Amino acid sequence: MATVCVNQVETAGQSPIAAALADKVRRRTARVGVIGLGYVGLPLAMEFAGAGFTVTGIDVQAGKVAAVNAGRSYIQDVDAEAFRAMVESGRLRATDDFAVIRELDTLNIAVPTPLRKTKDPDMTYVVAACEQVARYAHPGLLVILESTTYPGTTDELVLPMLEAAGLRVGVDVFLCFSPERVDPGNPVYQTANIPKVVGGVTPACTELGALLYEQALEKVVRVSSTKVAEMVKLLENTFRMINIGMVNELAQQCERMQVDVWEVIDAAATKPFGFMPFYPGPGLGGHCIPIDPYYLSWKTRQTGMEARFIELAGAINGQMPHFVVEKIQNALNDQSKPLRGSRVLVMGVAYKRNIDDVRESPALDVMHVLQSRGALVSYSDPFVPRIEFEGELMESVELMAGVGEADCVVILTDHSEFPYGEVLERAAVVVDTRNALKGRVSAKIVKL
Repeated sequence: MATVCVNQVETAGQSPIAAALADKVRRRTARVGVIGLGYVGLPLAMEFAGAGFTVTGIDVQAGKVAAVNAGRSYIQDVDAEAFRAMVESGRLRATDDFAVIRELDTLNIAVPTPLRKTKDPDMTYVVAACEQVARYAHPGLLVILESTTYPGTTDELVLPMLEAAGLRVGVDVFLCFSPERVDPGNPVYQTANIPKVVGGVTPACTELGALLYEQALEKVVRVSSTKVAEMVKLLENTFRMINIGMVNELAQQCERMQVDVWEVIDAAATKPFGFMPFYPGPGLGGHCIPIDPYYLSWKTRQTGMEARFIELAGAINGQMPHFVVEKIQNALNDQSKPLRGSRVLVMGVAYKRNIDDVRESPALDVMHVLQSRGALVSYSDPFVPRIEFEGELMESVELMAGVGEADCVVILTDHSEFPYGEVLERAAVVVDTRNALKGRVSAKIVKL
């Protein structure tokens, strides 16, 4: 873990309250709180507890609170045995009572920030959490917002709520923004070893925020303001969204020219400089890439500009489920079968391989379009036993039985557990949107 000079916080010009809090953090006696015990909050709480802090998780969902206190991990990236041991040791507990904030020294806010149907930011969860923080805030409290949001949120929304409670930010309480960078299912980069960016309202806030993270995480990157920290996250995911949009458009262009887009990308990736490979797919999924760029787009419009790259990439990516369905329809036509009434088996509904997360999954969009056109849709996913689809509960079918009954199989998530060779052997036709059948040659394969 990173180290910090003993007098670093004091020399940053902070108040005696800040110096006392810094001392607690260094000695690991600070009482740590995390609001929001989801994909971001629970792993973060585990890292703090593992570093020796006593951690209290706060969540409005009673089921999550009960699971934590029973020592049951419900997040794939949080090891079940380690989690249970941490709860049993007394280092980690959960509550739905925000009054516990009175007892805490630090507070990380990791609540959802979805989009409205109009693609405007929905700040409902952040506002609700901050109202509770302001209600119970006290001198000596460090507050760090981690929820992805538009530049200016921390200064324009959170700061006034704290100061309305009579607390001076940078003197009595300390406020930072630190973007979450969770990548569910990544076996290499997890909460502990992903560099943590942090920017505070004042230099004193930044130093305290960095000091807290340095006790539990491997690397902390300080930036000059909360706005910079907020923009960092949006740049990262907008970069990915736009490049994925570009390659999705390229895939459509390559189809018309009868060129294998996957071979093109693999060959281009051999260039050792000036190129980074991105890959096409059925659309964007997850809690970040389909959503975060629109926060930047919305904020940009407030300044009188249009975020044209974001809007264009969003339109291209949004059309990919329809492009996939056209591929399926054409594959069925080649077998003299109509889409309406045909049985289509979807392989994988998680938004990416080897995880159980279906948030914003493009597979659900593909399934919706298929069903609206009369196809009989089923799915198989070893990580997702059931989903709510079109207002009803749908359960995963046994893969090979489903393949045998299907008129067309479509690979939407390339889980490593799928036996692709067996699927190809038994299937009538396979539409592969992830290049999961790379290297296999068969007239049954229809590539994206």
